[in-house]
Amino acid sequence: MMKLPEQVIGVIGGSGLYEMEGLTDVQQVEIQTPFGDPSDAFITGVLDGVRLVFLPRHGRGHRLLPSEVNYRANIYGMKKLGVTRLVSVSAVGSMREEIEPGHIVIPDQFIDRTNATRANTFFGNGIVAHVQFANPVCCDLSAVLEDASRKAGARVHRGGTYLCMEGPAFSTKAESLLYRTFGVSVIGMTNIPEAKLAREAEICYGVIALATDYDCWHETHDDVSVDAILAIIKQNVAMAKTIIRNAVGSLGTERKCPCVDALRYAIITDRSVIPENTKSDLEPIIGKYL
Repeated sequence: MMKLPEQVIGVIGGSGLYEMEGLTDVQQVEIQTPFGDPSDAFITGVLDGVRLVFLPRHGRGHRLLPSEVNYRANIYGMKKLGVTRLVSVSAVGSMREEIEPGHIVIPDQFIDRTNATRANTFFGNGIVAHVQFANPVCCDLSAVLEDASRKAGARVHRGGTYLCMEGPAFSTKAESLLYRTFGVSVIGMTNIPEAKLAREAEICYGVIALATDYDCWHETHDDVSVDAILAIIKQNVAMAKTIIRNAVGSLGTERKCPCVDALRYAIITDRSVIPENTKSDLEPIIGKYL
């Protein structure tokens, strides 16, 4: 019988997650990438027989602005470490009355309102590829995250649109009210270009969005403040850990989703003209297609 590849789950989030109870064989791994340094060292370990890779998105101590995060290096590092499924744990503002602070959202769409200063593709430098991004998260992984959230006792909302703003300042009230007219569910600052790069790397991507506030649109709630956000995040750390543990136990080794071969028809450059240094730099991502 053919041996299936090892299951490796990646988690990108805030500090504390790599301290998950029950994590064994813990190691720090430094990864060099053609795109510069990742946010921090990767923390690897084993949870319930499954290998996990953790990365604090903003670096330990929360040192990096959303615009300063090296998203390409982070996703490239996850790919090099064998990650096939990636869970993003993200604090967000709620844009809907029914999504209360403390609730969990598993979004399935994004609107990009970043200002184009973030590198959002591995391609260029002599190679062109266009991945499909109509459905920007992995439906299979999102279903597992929803189920894991419910088992953890969370108030969870499946589906909805995550609007990614540039930051680091929060929205003006006029902006918040405008975004509400878009029909979005939550607002955050980090899941784009993370999701785009995960798709290019053929990594399944799913989001556990932790609603911390009502941004500043809600007439009867205080405007978003850092101290209020930190209080809600602290309450949700244990919940996020429980969700991840539940999800790890439910994910099989084999993937049957379109994420597996997202690049199969995406690379349109004639292979004979791709520069050798570009081939070398992107080998973990495009090697099987060259």
